[in-house]
Amino acid sequence: MSVTRIDPGTMARPGGHYSHVVVHHGVAYVSGQLPIAPSGPLPPAASFDEQARQVLANVRAAVEGAGSDLSRVIKCTVYISDVGDWPTFNRLYAEMFGEHRPARAVVPVSPLHYGYRVEMDAIAAVG
Repeated sequence: MSVTRIDPGTMARPGGHYSHVVVHHGVAYVSGQLPIAPSGPLPPAASFDEQARQVLANVRAAVEGAGSDLSRVIKCTVYISDVGDWPTFNRLYAEMFGEHRPARAVVPVSPLHYGYRVEMDAIAAVG
């Protein structure tokens, strides 16, 4: 049973006891991504648009760091602290994925860690 843990150099180091990506049997599992840029965390007061763009960039970097790409993403789960932000996220998500439409769940939640407003994880095929 081969399990590979990946923390791409294009991302901030994980802030806890986890890997950004774990690959097993040709599937990449991307940990929940908060709006933390390689240069450091965005302030929790950053606009939802800024936070969402950084989360999406992190998911892209994680998937690519695992040797895959966005066209191979199978499923995403998005956590948002205000469902009123959903239209903005949906627009940015559609811009990033283009014609590709992975399975997706959107979960309204209480405040996220550090007071952020959006988090996303993903599953992608590799190889």
